[in-house]
Amino acid sequence: PEAPDILRRELRSRSYRPAVIAIGTNTDPYQPIEREHRVMRRLLEVLYEFRHPVAVVTKGSLIERDADILGEMGRMGLARVGISVTTLDPQVSRLMEPRVPSPKRRLATIRALTDAGCPVRVMVSPVVPALTDHELESILDASAEAGAVAASWIMLRLPREVAVLFREWVEAHFPDRAARIMGRVRELHGGQDYDPEWGRRLTGTGVFADLVAHRFAIATKRLGLAHGLPPLRTDLFRV
Repeated sequence: PEAPDILRRELRSRSYRPAVIAIGTNTDPYQPIEREHRVMRRLLEVLYEFRHPVAVVTKGSLIERDADILGEMGRMGLARVGISVTTLDPQVSRLMEPRVPSPKRRLATIRALTDAGCPVRVMVSPVVPALTDHELESILDASAEAGAVAASWIMLRLPREVAVLFREWVEAHFPDRAARIMGRVRELHGGQDYDPEWGRRLTGTGVFADLVAHRFAIATKRLGLAHGLPPLRTDLFRV
């Protein structure tokens, strides 16, 4: 709860030099408890007060509550948001991410933020081989129509205990294709469930990985979706 006060104190330090703060890269900042505690809202208020750049990543629609601040900061070149969309299939979405907004709701969030003035990047993540990879183009199409201006993708990653959990999940919910899914995953990671090597861990390697990357490149070019966005501004920072 005291995070905004700590942030304000840190930004006032004489030794501080502004650089983009990324929120949500480890854990989604729009957890249900945020409705009551409003920590994220107050953090954004501090960042806006100081004209400090911020990049936010979320799957939650609660971010729409803060579209007023993010929109104003977005128009100033101080904010952007990444929204992850794994699938457009409501059934798969409920099974894979039961406590997050539906695909349709996430597309509405992209539209709300875009209309407010904040640039949005759709993250097709994770791409699950033999389960959601066929949706790559349709997700990009729908996101572009919703107003997204940039896109990225990440292949399914199964580090450590996550691999066991995923195998159990896919065998329980998709027994008819579980072997195919896991076989494709291991094909991407040199016969393992996961290869943590930098440069390979986010995309995998081999023919299938190259095919997904190629499809992504063609679709984003067709839709005019950028792979990257201009750097956020640091020159407006003020104490």
